[in-house]
Amino acid sequence: MKKPIFADISLLFVTFIWGTTFVLVQNAIGLLEPFSFNGIRFLAAAVLLILWLVIFERKQLAYLNLRMAASGVFIGFWLFLGYATQTIGLLYTTTSKAGFITGLSVVFVPLFSMFLLRQFPSRNAVAGVLVATIGLFLLTMTDVSSLNIGDGLVFICAISFALHIIFTGKFSSQYPTLLLTVIQISTVAILSILSAFFFEDWRLSFNADILLSEDVIIALVITSVFATALAFLIQTNFQKYTTATRVALIFAMEPVFAAIAGYYWAFERLSYSALFGCILIFAGMIFAELPANKIPLFRKNKSFQG
Repeated sequence: MKKPIFADISLLFVTFIWGTTFVLVQNAIGLLEPFSFNGIRFLAAAVLLILWLVIFERKQLAYLNLRMAASGVFIGFWLFLGYATQTIGLLYTTTSKAGFITGLSVVFVPLFSMFLLRQFPSRNAVAGVLVATIGLFLLTMTDVSSLNIGDGLVFICAISFALHIIFTGKFSSQYPTLLLTVIQISTVAILSILSAFFFEDWRLSFNADILLSEDVIIALVITSVFATALAFLIQTNFQKYTTATRVALIFAMEPVFAAIAGYYWAFERLSYSALFGCILIFAGMIFAELPANKIPLFRKNKSFQG
């Protein structure tokens, strides 16, 4: 199997993990505040990755220098900012609106790639982005009300996640995967813990009744190991073999997997428009995978040639 195809499948698996753990996280942050939850989650993941690095990949430490550390912190900052603004934004806006606005990162990635990296998406990727964006609207936008400060914060979240995808692709080909992942996950952990200290009742993190409750402990174990340590290790390792735009389209499947998980685990029901939205998001991802001559829609627009 070619590396780009295997990379896309691996990233789709990561998206599946994120989507299916969404319900677990929702239940957990009802007991443990979001920054505190993310602080523990990313700290546990960082510890696991550090242990693996020291025991099995110690040779990667030879590549550690100030430039690499700065790159890892830089990537980690955008990841933290995405989580932080999304979390705070959800206090003021609806989940459906937040889902759609966050999903706009699928549009921002090719735009930012053109300006920051001079990388132009293929015409198929452009078609995929347009179709997936319509699908995101149909799946998530059930509340079309006036915009508020929460929507603005989630908009910043979408920009942050887009920049995280772009810069992960840029730096992942320059540095050892595990070491770069350790630095960015540790950065998110430290910034989340500091945010919990300043903006939340951080003492709840040491409350055994909350920390060891079934919802919290299950969510922490699963998200720390699979949705954080494993997921970001896979993303950092495989994104070098594909394009940032295709990564964004694959990640647009997250609300689809979340909806499927909600159907089976939380007994949520999707409207027909939401189901059609899921199909469009999947179709958009497939468009980006097709050979260029399969979609003649943008044949005359040579400025988008990959």
